[in-house]
Amino acid sequence: MKNLRDKEDTNMITMLVACANGAGTSLMMKLTAEKVIKSLNLQVSKIHHCSLSEAKSAATQYNVVFCPLNFITMFKDAEGKGTKVIGLKNVLSQKEMEEKLKEAGIA
Repeated sequence: MKNLRDKEDTNMITMLVACANGAGTSLMMKLTAEKVIKSLNLQVSKIHHCSLSEAKSAATQYNVVFCPLNFITMFKDAEGKGTKVIGLKNVLSQKEMEEKLKEAGIA
């Protein structure tokens, strides 16, 4: 997990949540992620929501990116640079976010 935190010089994780337009759904995803962060007691310094196009260019600045499952291929470059990209079937599912973070070794 240490390499996840190397992007910022702290012990805090940074997260990006993205949807097609970066407005309603990504905001709701962010609110769900905040619940997950609290329930898993994660140390997160920053969580940002945006459109997929913005996320694609900004992803390498974050430790974790959440997006709809069918868009994860957009983030291959970021994955290659150490960002954990997590695709979600149900972008508003707290349970799925928790499971995926655990599977990724983040929680």
